[in-house]
Amino acid sequence: MIATLGQFSLWLALAIAVYGAFVSFLGARRCQPALIESGQGAVISIFGLSTFAVLLMEAGLVGHDFSLEYVARNGSLDTPLFYTIIALWGALEGSILLWVWLLALMSLLVVMIERKRQHELIPYVTVVLLCIAAFFLLLVAFPASPFTTIFPAPPDGRGPNPLLQNHPLMAVHPPGLYAGYVGWSIPYAFGMAALITGRLGEAWIRTVRRWSIASWAFLTIGIIVGGRWSYEVLGWGGYWAWDPVENASLLPWLTGTAFLHSVIIQERRKMLKVWNVALIILTFALTIFGTFLTRSGILSSVHAFSNSAVGPLFLVFIGVILFISFSLMVYRGDRLQAEGDLDSLVSRESAFLVNNLLLLGFAFAVLLGTLFPLLSEAVRGVKVSVGEPFFNTVNVPIGLGLIFLMAIGPLIAWRHASIESLRRTFAGPLCLAVVGTGICWFLGVRGVYPLLAFALSLLTAITVFQEFAGGARTRRRNTGEGYLTALSKLTSRSRRRYGGLIVHLGVALLVIGITASSVFKLEQEVTLKQGESLQLGRYQVRFDELSAWQEPHRFVVQGNFTIFNSNHKVADMRPAKRFYPAEQQPIGTVDVRSTLREDLYLVLSSFAKDGTSATVKALVRPLMMWIWIGGWVMVLGSLIAIWPDRRRAAAAADMVEERMAWQPGRS
Repeated sequence: MIATLGQFSLWLALAIAVYGAFVSFLGARRCQPALIESGQGAVISIFGLSTFAVLLMEAGLVGHDFSLEYVARNGSLDTPLFYTIIALWGALEGSILLWVWLLALMSLLVVMIERKRQHELIPYVTVVLLCIAAFFLLLVAFPASPFTTIFPAPPDGRGPNPLLQNHPLMAVHPPGLYAGYVGWSIPYAFGMAALITGRLGEAWIRTVRRWSIASWAFLTIGIIVGGRWSYEVLGWGGYWAWDPVENASLLPWLTGTAFLHSVIIQERRKMLKVWNVALIILTFALTIFGTFLTRSGILSSVHAFSNSAVGPLFLVFIGVILFISFSLMVYRGDRLQAEGDLDSLVSRESAFLVNNLLLLGFAFAVLLGTLFPLLSEAVRGVKVSVGEPFFNTVNVPIGLGLIFLMAIGPLIAWRHASIESLRRTFAGPLCLAVVGTGICWFLGVRGVYPLLAFALSLLTAITVFQEFAGGARTRRRNTGEGYLTALSKLTSRSRRRYGGLIVHLGVALLVIGITASSVFKLEQEVTLKQGESLQLGRYQVRFDELSAWQEPHRFVVQGNFTIFNSNHKVADMRPAKRFYPAEQQPIGTVDVRSTLREDLYLVLSSFAKDGTSATVKALVRPLMMWIWIGGWVMVLGSLIAIWPDRRRAAAAADMVEERMAWQPGRS
């Protein structure tokens, strides 16, 4: 019953998506509101049908309906309910179904929110979104259907991948990434609608800005939570391995970041119109490319699914996207001419432009390193591995340049900055950054790159605090408000600017955490007998005993360790090995003691069967927590930047009401 209803709902949704795209386009060209409303109704119907399909899939998982092949492969009677529920996105078919649902949800939101404010573009936005939905519905309706049945149904299932049921962060990491990927469909749809209609002024840019920031924030959440999951689950002590699928999530984040900066130039100076449209196309194409890497199985990754038949379809889809999009861009080239010029190399426009070039250079290096093994195998027949040394060698200098521009860019004047204004703005922050760098040297930091990373991050943080403090001080002097009130109202009156500065502060904290945890990390792997200790930095790690027990879905062996600091007990830590019936190798569970100063990280590498000894890997990673703090500060800044302004929303509503009757056929 579940399989029949689920399959029918997906087939029906696919038919409605094709119908909705057709009538929306026809209604826009013929100026027939009834057809346009019918297309918008199709969006609502697809959301309802995809929600129904997701609920059916969850019913199959929770109800252990092993006649469904997906449930038999990714569920079991012993799997805890929480991990049974999130098994929806634990494999190929379910993850694409989640993608369809998220796209349907976001399409519904954009149609409901923007259909009055952007009624000239919304019909074509609907066409593009429904075409994207039709592609993914085609996948889940046929080659990657989650409702395929097997007969006879097995009495029990294999269960989810153990790595996916070893940490609750898997409830956040994949949906965060998918929401970020899907979210970039909205700016892309508006960009295509603007190209189709020829309405390429700044109105559509202002609309997509908020949707773009939201998509960027979701991607940031997915990447940060994914790094935390890798750190706490995989047991290697790191959080980013330049894995192909990790890289695939970083690529649209980089190009999306470039767009969020360059769009400011278009709004302010009416420049970079072609550039911004190209960035939107590229970012959306990279989200599909990342999905292709994850689901095609062409690259080896702990995050990737196995080989499937959907890979070639994704490649064709990417080709169609690029061909149609850039063809439209060339066709509308006369309407994408810049209306302003770059007045000076020493200006905020120049800083943002260099920022864009560095971000794209970073993205190109990541893309090249990711695809080079495939290219090498295709050309020479030899699969070459590209690892951390390549990415660090190429991208660390680019990253330092980006941090420098992040520190100075928002403070440089538009059009032209005089030497005097630069001196007045940066003298204080530079002096404080130099002092901070000297302190880092005194504390033992050596090497050009680490010192530069600390210096530029400090400079960024100082300039951010200077902007907030200076603005609040000026407002307090003019209004007589208290300092906190002045700071709050200052931020609320210019959310986008100050939200962006908070994002920059988050990046600075993240870079400080990355640098300190990489340069000053300590590591030791030792076999200890009961009662013996190892010394690592200021910690003594004593092995006390092994304990073991059976859980419904796994067998657990746990090492019990006591942690001392200068002979004072500070913690008990319990790393473990978990043995799953369907897996030949156990899955390690690390234990991490996190403080603002450092992380102590323990991995139970192996143990004697009689319990008398254990091999433990211990790491100390300074300032590790600041990576996660920095990531969430970035998310906070993006939320502030997109938070609705009631006064502006009311003014926009009034403008909509005053517009002339719509004539969508004009272009």
